[in-house]
Amino acid sequence: MKEKAMVLFSGGIDSTTCLALAIERHGKEQVIPLSITYGQKHEKEIEAAAKILTYYGLNGKQLDLTPVFAESSCSLLSHSQQEIPKESYASQLENRPDGLVSTYVPFRNGLFLASAASMALSMGCSCIYYGAHQDDAAGSAYPDCSRAFFDSMNLAVTLGSGKTLRLEAPFINSSKADVVKEGLRLRVPYELTWSCYEGGQFPCGRCGTCIDRQNAFEANHVKDPALL
Repeated sequence: MKEKAMVLFSGGIDSTTCLALAIERHGKEQVIPLSITYGQKHEKEIEAAAKILTYYGLNGKQLDLTPVFAESSCSLLSHSQQEIPKESYASQLENRPDGLVSTYVPFRNGLFLASAASMALSMGCSCIYYGAHQDDAAGSAYPDCSRAFFDSMNLAVTLGSGKTLRLEAPFINSSKADVVKEGLRLRVPYELTWSCYEGGQFPCGRCGTCIDRQNAFEANHVKDPALL
């Protein structure tokens, strides 16, 4: 019998590719997508997640962690007065002495994975997938996407669960272009995904994640299906 897997699922490129990979490895019946709201400005990804779940014929779980970030000024959050930077992560880091971009949500992945671990254990899962990749970790822009963070968090989850639960980060050593390459193999419905940090009707094309998305498709010599 195949293991049951939980997937942290936002409706973006990385998590949707993770979802498709988990389905391939475990079978659709053994996969539980978990979508987490945290007060983000880009609520369009919630709509995208719903469309993708319909595409795969899955029922997901939802969790709202918005109150945890009520005191954060992170520009990604709806209550923040900061503007989301319209430049690449590399450019942003040049002017950030702390080595973090303004869209870094404090320990977000740590909180997400810890919360998911409690739910996964209660639902009989053996593993939790999340879509961290090395481009996001580069220069510590998002330190909770790094290999070191994953290894430490995986150890904590494994020990804290009595060695019955582990983390899976299949793209932890991969670039976003590699993620898209794998997604193309898996026939991921990228036309349904949403990446932009701005919650407008159309992607802004200028924020860090829009730039990364565009570069990833260009590296694979493919037009972004969401823009066709």
